[in-house]
Amino acid sequence: MSKKIAFLFPGQGSQTVGMGRELANRFPIAAATFAEADEALSFPISKLCFEGPEEDLRLTENTQPAILTVSVAAWRVLKEQGIEPALAAGHSLGEWSAHVAAGTISFADTVRAVKARGRAMQQAVPAGEGAMAAILMLDAAQVAEACAEAAAETGQPVAPANLNSPTQTVISGAKAAVEKAAEIAKAKGARRAVLLPVSAPFHCALMRPAQEELDRVLSTIQLDHPAIPVASNVTGTLVTTAEEARTALIHQVTSAVKWVDCVKSLAAAGATTFVEAGPGKVLTGLMKQIAPEQKALNVEDPATLEKALAELQSA
Repeated sequence: MSKKIAFLFPGQGSQTVGMGRELANRFPIAAATFAEADEALSFPISKLCFEGPEEDLRLTENTQPAILTVSVAAWRVLKEQGIEPALAAGHSLGEWSAHVAAGTISFADTVRAVKARGRAMQQAVPAGEGAMAAILMLDAAQVAEACAEAAAETGQPVAPANLNSPTQTVISGAKAAVEKAAEIAKAKGARRAVLLPVSAPFHCALMRPAQEELDRVLSTIQLDHPAIPVASNVTGTLVTTAEEARTALIHQVTSAVKWVDCVKSLAAAGATTFVEAGPGKVLTGLMKQIAPEQKALNVEDPATLEKALAELQSA
């Protein structure tokens, strides 16, 4: 196959009740993935994915292992169909899925680690004290300026958290500082500044307690050198060693997700086709803004799998 394929793995926010059910019904390897997750967690995460209830699926400590499991199930089905990535990246939580695909960490260890990650992130900041907002159609440098001005004015932390595309930056921090930064960003010309319905202010300095807990969790887990390069959210560059992977996964909790740089690094390394494996198509949509000349496909169920295989297996 002449195409150089990069797999992309989604993060929190892509979850929906029913995700992964059709894959598990159709493909034994997907069903086995859900069974493996249930066993690793001693909890029926598969039932939560397939049937909900939505309010339980939305709890961060459940959302993260649930999305990971669906993503790994989709990746394993693709692998069984002969589709192997040469490179990988994941958005926030998705970076863990990418490292499972790269062979850096076992799936069972990863699903337990992200459950702990989700719980630690949820507990790091009391409910209602933090916030996140999406700033649309404003240059990332101006968004950073708005955050710096708001932090100085309020005396509370706020910073860019997700550099998702050239026209979309998400900010995170203390609620008052985020609201002030959103106001300043609009004054600087942002088309919209939308507060997001999230349970905690992810990827900012307030997540320090979660980072420390994750450092502890990862110290107990065996990591191997990735079999394929994986883009780091923290630096936007490719990691190729176990130590780089460990450092990236720990620091990611308090650092901004440099998603634009991740995609550019994959393209610079020769990726010509991008496949989003897991629920939703958020990353496929962002590809249109970051690298519209690249082919982007998503696989989350048998219908999207069939469509993607037709594209991938064509000359």
